[in-house]
Amino acid sequence: MPSRSPAAPTAPAPLVVPHSLTEDAVAIFTGVLLISVGVAFFTSAGLLTGGTAGLAFLLHYATGIGFGKIFFVLNLPFYWLALRKLGRAFTVKTFIAVLLLSLLTELQSQLLQFAQLQPLYAAIAGGLITGTGFLVLFRHRCSLGGVGIAALYLQDRYGWRAGKVQMGVDCCIVLLALWTVEPMRVAWSIAGAVALNLVLAMNHRPGRYMAV
Repeated sequence: MPSRSPAAPTAPAPLVVPHSLTEDAVAIFTGVLLISVGVAFFTSAGLLTGGTAGLAFLLHYATGIGFGKIFFVLNLPFYWLALRKLGRAFTVKTFIAVLLLSLLTELQSQLLQFAQLQPLYAAIAGGLITGTGFLVLFRHRCSLGGVGIAALYLQDRYGWRAGKVQMGVDCCIVLLALWTVEPMRVAWSIAGAVALNLVLAMNHRPGRYMAV
C-alpha cells in the first residue's frame, strides 16, 4: 500500500481582540461624519437614498421639516428589534450614531455648502462615501437603525449578505419615490443606492471580517 504523507499542520485560529471603547467611539464618529457628508451630497442635488434615510428624505422634501429630526423619530421603533436580537451594546451604539447623525445633518448647512453639484456625480460620490461610513459602523457592531438593523440581523441569523439585503430594500424604497419625485432624479438616486450598497456587498460579508 502507498504510504500516506503526514497531514499538514493546521494553523492556529487568529486571536480575536475586541474593540476598545475608544476605538468604538472614534469609529462611530468617523462613520457618522462620512455618512453626513454623503447626505449633504444627496440633499444638495435633491436626491434620495434607501432605507429609513430614504423615507426621511421623502418626508423632508414633502414637509420641509429637517431631515435630522425626521430620521431620529423614524428610527425609534427599530430599537426594540435591536435590543431583542442584537444586544444592548449594539443598541446603545446605534442610538448614539443615529442621534449624532441627526445633529450633524441639522448643522450641515452651516458646515458644508456646494455652489454647484452635478446630480450623477453627487449620486455616485455620495453613495460611495455613505457606503464607506456604513462599513465603518458595521465593523464596530453599530448601524444607523432601520433597515441596517434588519440587514445585520438577517446576516447573523441566516448568512444573507447585509449589503445585498439593504440594496434590495433601498432600490424598492427609491422606486416608491416615483409618486412624488421626477423620474430622472429617481434614476440618479438608484445609481447612488447601488454605489452605496456595492461597498457593503464587496466588503461586509460573513467570514471576511468578524466584528467584536
